[in-house]
Amino acid sequence: MLNVIGVEGLPEVVPGDDLAALIADAVDGALEDGDILAVTSKVVSKAEGRLVAARDREDAITSQTVRVVASRTTPDGRITRIVENPLGLVMAAAGVDGSNVPDGYVLLLPEDPDASAQAIAVRVRERTGLRIGVVISDTFGRPWRDGQTDLAIGAAGIHVLDDLRGGVDDNGRALQVTAAAIADEIASAADLVKGKTSRMPLAIVRGLAHLVGGLDLPGARAIVRLGAADMFRVGSEEAWREGYEAGVRAARDERGD
Repeated sequence: MLNVIGVEGLPEVVPGDDLAALIADAVDGALEDGDILAVTSKVVSKAEGRLVAARDREDAITSQTVRVVASRTTPDGRITRIVENPLGLVMAAAGVDGSNVPDGYVLLLPEDPDASAQAIAVRVRERTGLRIGVVISDTFGRPWRDGQTDLAIGAAGIHVLDDLRGGVDDNGRALQVTAAAIADEIASAADLVKGKTSRMPLAIVRGLAHLVGGLDLPGARAIVRLGAADMFRVGSEEAWREGYEAGVRAARDERGD
């Protein structure tokens, strides 16, 4: 049986805090072997000093943009940018967050979420002697679907994918592409308890001990599709424009313009 348990008592996190120690204190006595800790990325960013002054949030987004995937202007004149950030994640506004931070500041994503998850996992395992995993989550929109959900941007001590390829289904048919994004599913399940406004950035996910393993397992970075594996590298309007411009150039070359 899967259980998700919200953890209360984590204090307001500020830059310089030892987040791993704070989490170990908050879950002291509440953990069982095989539990997975789901941590909201915002508290990780705060502890790591990723709070930056930004008079213009758009400038902060630009600073975290490696590649623009799509840009749209909303009816009220706001610009929404879907971009690839330095972590290789494709998301709105590069993950730059202006909520629940002081005026004139924004919060950037952790610099290395897998390393952050690793540090938390090491500290909690040392403190408790238990085999636990860690997922660090952030909120994403999704192609083809309205609304947002939490996905894993960092992970340690868990199998981030449950790869069923090479097996068979209940009818004996070969499974060729099925690989469940376990880390993302854990992040989403935990968010049902943590929520967006509850000020509860930590949850225990229990019942998935078979997915918890060594700290040398690949982190959430292994889930990210990069380069040729990304079939949606640009938005629909951008793809049409690129194709049109390529066609114009080809026609000019053919004419010798």
